[in-house]
Amino acid sequence: MTDASRDYGRSLYPFLYPSAGKGGEPVATLLAAVRQSTLAKCAEVVALRGELLAEYEDGLLVAARAMTERFANGAKLLAFGNGGSATDAEDAAADCTNPPTSDWRSLPAVSLVADSATLTALTNDVGFEHVFSRQIAALGERGDIALGFSTSGNSANVVAGLAEARRRGLLTVAFSGYDGGAVARDGSVDHCFVARREFVPRIQEGHATLWHVLLELVQASLAEREEDHR
Repeated sequence: MTDASRDYGRSLYPFLYPSAGKGGEPVATLLAAVRQSTLAKCAEVVALRGELLAEYEDGLLVAARAMTERFANGAKLLAFGNGGSATDAEDAAADCTNPPTSDWRSLPAVSLVADSATLTALTNDVGFEHVFSRQIAALGERGDIALGFSTSGNSANVVAGLAEARRRGLLTVAFSGYDGGAVARDGSVDHCFVARREFVPRIQEGHATLWHVLLELVQASLAEREEDHR
């Protein structure tokens, strides 16, 4: 185990790294440390969620209205990201196509990270920085929604994908971390939400919260439209 990985593990699970010279820790002591660590993490997540919702309450409503308008007109959502953000993109697409509650409407959505053949072909033939922009060029239509995830805000292929989406008339929505990075500064994003943390797990938890709130607002807005048209 390298020093870096040991330090990372200690920051996540300090109770697994008893102080040098103390020998084995009693089970009760370890359990108490686990409890304390869990409560501390929960407190951090709750605080982050509160900050995000306070900062972006109005922005989420505006973005939800824009997405609702497009879904109502037959748009599809194209979601993408790298690593842990790729799983966020897959979750977002699944939440749309297979809603977690029976009263929500199924929405057309595609995860651009799900097709390994396309990803590897584009990486091999034109470069990894183009894996999302090329798919958006092929699949995206004016009025669709591009949803990009990047914990750093500086993922070159996410920035390129959002830029390509903007050029083609898609609504662009992004989730970023740290100070927002290039995703927030590029000017290609209609609605950008930044989880202002420097610890990736917290950023991703912030993104999950923002996305699920946004989708809930979209579903509520779509239901209201349907009710109004009856």
